[in-house]
Amino acid sequence: MEFLLSAEQLEIQDTVKRFLDKNCESTKLQRYIDEPQNLPTDIWQGLIDMGVPALIVPEEFGGLGMELLNLAIIAETLGYAAAPGPLLAHSLCTQALILAGSQQQKEKWLPLLASGEALGSFASAETGQWFGAELALTGNSLNGSKQHVPYAEHADLIVIALADNGFALVEKSASGLSISPEDVTDRSRPLASLNFANCAVELLPNSSADAAEKVLNTALILLAADSFGGASRAIDMAVDYAKTREQFGQIIGKFQALKHQLANMAVDVEPMRGLYWHAAYAFDREPEASSRQAALAKAHLCERYLHVAREAVQAHGGIGYTWECDIQVFLKRALFNNAYMGAPALHRKRAADLAAW
Repeated sequence: MEFLLSAEQLEIQDTVKRFLDKNCESTKLQRYIDEPQNLPTDIWQGLIDMGVPALIVPEEFGGLGMELLNLAIIAETLGYAAAPGPLLAHSLCTQALILAGSQQQKEKWLPLLASGEALGSFASAETGQWFGAELALTGNSLNGSKQHVPYAEHADLIVIALADNGFALVEKSASGLSISPEDVTDRSRPLASLNFANCAVELLPNSSADAAEKVLNTALILLAADSFGGASRAIDMAVDYAKTREQFGQIIGKFQALKHQLANMAVDVEPMRGLYWHAAYAFDREPEASSRQAALAKAHLCERYLHVAREAVQAHGGIGYTWECDIQVFLKRALFNNAYMGAPALHRKRAADLAAW
């Protein structure tokens, strides 16, 4: 394994970062947060123009055929900016079609997903659980509900996780499908509930336990990458504030207690990078280790992101708790990452079980 990114990967990451520096700076970010149900079309279109949705799509279907690590480093960059947008859900929809779709389904949908002409989402959560779905088909129809579906109101197609490791595809125009927005904490990624009443869906015929596991691992790795980016930014924001804020006649960054707090945050975050890199690398190169590495990355990085974001809010003092201060956006994003697809404790148990401990 190479322990550094390639020149091509660094160029991809830098291109996205420069785009976000211009299009997701503080004023624009606050505007997106104030209108959480709107699709951030300028950011999403920019990612489309850079080929991001096409990264993991096989070349035969109009994609770039790259490995998951390339998408993960983009997720890190988006996390650093707290950039709103549907990349996570779109990527899970894409991955499910790659792994479980028929040739005909792939030929129809993957070129549209790669080009951004169609927006995808992914529905996994049911009441009380994020995966291990119980929802099942009755013939070709679906009855029941799914919760916490990102950007469902804007998606053209949604992949639904079913019982027994199945997947089905539903188009937004399908009769019997209703979509209800949810109240959310992280306003950079709006959620909705889906309700199915004799809703016609299309089964993905190559669904399997292996495909379901890989889609889950994709989600965990992208969440871990986003968490590393967000935690890194939270530290940078806390350090910048400590260099400018004055109390008792001096810069607060000179206070020893705050110096120690910031140093501990940095020590917490820097080792996280290698954990998500290895998980993304293992997805394509070490399949026997992939599930455990993905579980460890999700558990550790999402938990530490939440811890660091809380510390960063405290480092800002009272202003850190206000709507006008951007650090609150990162705390709420950390809460989303911590919860989405299962809490850290759940994935630590999975990692232990996979290691036969």
